[in-house]
Amino acid sequence: MKRLLIPIALCISSIALSQTDERLYDIIKNVSAKRIAQDVTTLANFGTRHTLSDTVSNTRGIGAARRWIKSEFEKTSADCNGCLEVFYQKNLVPKGENDRIVNDVWVVNVVAIQRGTKNPNSFIIMSGDIDSRVSDPNNYTSDSPGANDNASGMAGTLEAARVLSKYTFENSIIYVGLSGEEQGLFGGKGLAAHAKQNQWDIIGILNNDMIGNVTGVDGVTSNRDFRIFSEPVPATETEDQRRARRFYGGEVDGISRQLARYIHKAVKNYMPEMNPMMIYRLDRFGRGGHHRPFNDAGFAGIRIMESHENYTQQHQDIRTENGIEYGDVLEHVNFDYAKKLTAVNAISLASAAWGPLAPKEVKIGGIVEPSAKFKWSKVDGAVGYKIYWRDTTSPTWDHSKYVGDVSEYTLDGIVIDNFFFGIAAVGKDGHESMVVFPNAIFRD
Repeated sequence: MKRLLIPIALCISSIALSQTDERLYDIIKNVSAKRIAQDVTTLANFGTRHTLSDTVSNTRGIGAARRWIKSEFEKTSADCNGCLEVFYQKNLVPKGENDRIVNDVWVVNVVAIQRGTKNPNSFIIMSGDIDSRVSDPNNYTSDSPGANDNASGMAGTLEAARVLSKYTFENSIIYVGLSGEEQGLFGGKGLAAHAKQNQWDIIGILNNDMIGNVTGVDGVTSNRDFRIFSEPVPATETEDQRRARRFYGGEVDGISRQLARYIHKAVKNYMPEMNPMMIYRLDRFGRGGHHRPFNDAGFAGIRIMESHENYTQQHQDIRTENGIEYGDVLEHVNFDYAKKLTAVNAISLASAAWGPLAPKEVKIGGIVEPSAKFKWSKVDGAVGYKIYWRDTTSPTWDHSKYVGDVSEYTLDGIVIDNFFFGIAAVGKDGHESMVVFPNAIFRD
């Protein structure tokens, strides 16, 4: 394959494309801890938001909560001249579906879509959970304020919509409140099925579940650490894909892991005071979150959450026992920290929505040669492409080279055996697509 020389003009473009986008600093600044606090308080004051709780009352239960969430999305839409499509997406879950569904129940999600100008059917999603619970998962009447779990994530999603609705994007953004999480991830299952039925092209989902606690049950306090959970490879991979992975690598390079790295990079560039921890797990040990149904359907999805959990404040009846105050109440939520993690989401959403889509096909070659070779499918709207590589033991993409508006390139002097590689498309403002790990092999 022909080796390409980079013209001076492309070198200049490479320098320009490496600069930061000032709009992202404005987005960080415009996220409001005060508004998040108001929203968390409102949600907690519905008393309980259990999936099977009251749907008729205007002041208590999940029905009142979801109507209020919908009204907040509609207010945001009114402020941006109708830029959000706001609707309910629901599924009937019958009694006995599992041991936590003790009555027939409509699991209702609240969805707000901000359509992209270029790729309206390509979506980057931010989610929070509407529902809450106490110690007994089937107790749907007792007070369950769910201030941190997960009014914090829901409030962050509402706030991200307010801030990002002031901008226009090429790709679409979805802000969603998902229901039924505590009863079996039913809201995520319903929306993932809806996405499949409507042939949505999902770039990825950022599931926010508990983004407001800074002091862990182990006594560690930090308002800068947070975790990004991501599965290694899709659950839907085929036997041929699994077999190829054995020989060519990619054990930690699935689409969800690339989404996690994308967020990690955005934070390191724009919020260097924060410490994003890449956790190489689908979720916490033996536990689950609402990104998982999207992973199960073959979509990229990750979980963003606090690093220092306090289990006395999760899934607990409100009480004092042996001098310990149990319960997920407002006093334990740090709203400035929730603001920071909301900003993490907002800049990641904006970067993905402003960036081009990812190349569909990325081929790699260079077996038994002193170079690594690449060919990829070009993307409409991309002004160039970046080759990324890293040591096989590194969790993040540590090296990159902008190679201009080409569809093939050779990295001379880099032995393919010693690194992992990926390709990202680059847009006119420097925003990039997700990195795509090679999905095909070629020989000259």
